[in-house]
Amino acid sequence: MHTLLSDRDVRDLNERFERTSPPEIVRWALAGSGIERVAIASAFQAEGTCVMHMASMIRPDVEVLFLETGFQFAETLALKEQLAERLGLSVTDLVGAHTVEQQAGEFGARLYERDPQLCCEINKVRPMFEALQKLDAWITAFRRDSSPTRATAPILDRYELAPGRHILKVNPVARWTRRDTWDYLKANDLPHNPLYDLGYASIGCAPCTRMRFEGEHERSGRWPACRNGNAGSTRTRPAGMST
Repeated sequence: MHTLLSDRDVRDLNERFERTSPPEIVRWALAGSGIERVAIASAFQAEGTCVMHMASMIRPDVEVLFLETGFQFAETLALKEQLAERLGLSVTDLVGAHTVEQQAGEFGARLYERDPQLCCEINKVRPMFEALQKLDAWITAFRRDSSPTRATAPILDRYELAPGRHILKVNPVARWTRRDTWDYLKANDLPHNPLYDLGYASIGCAPCTRMRFEGEHERSGRWPACRNGNAGSTRTRPAGMST
């Protein structure tokens, strides 16, 4: 990756992309960057649907990485199948080393309540890390305004995946608002997860997702056990992992 883009290149492109539309950024990533080993990471939330739609019109065979943890909502899995068929997506399910039953046998039942960070490590962090090892870039789909921790996220982020191994993370919808996302879905007649209609604002694994309360930021309903001090570990998800 370091032979394709320097740190200065990334800085210049970030400055340029602050004035560039998401479809144009996706087009650059898939057709203009010179990067061939690139994939999209998506949890099939609203923003991810938009990005996958943009990509399907540029490079239909681009790989979509989905973390199949065994704890996903049935509604998420149904949407994944619907969009894969409609957009012709090439979806790869990333699975951890343990099935749900094996995880319960080795670590005890309901690990997601007792040590949610370890559960994420097993089912999300490790599978995604292994998938990224084969890539030079990956495309995510989160907005800066969805959470205070994402407020300053760059559109392009070249970082060290492992010692001496760099990768480029591309986040084309960083500047979008929630309204931008839903306007795009409506304009392109794209489906959405019906859980949004029930009051969910950010959707991950079923045991670690709740509806947002009034006044909270969108991702406040994710990993509530971690914020309530119930986690038995200090592990954290890698920055920028879109889950």
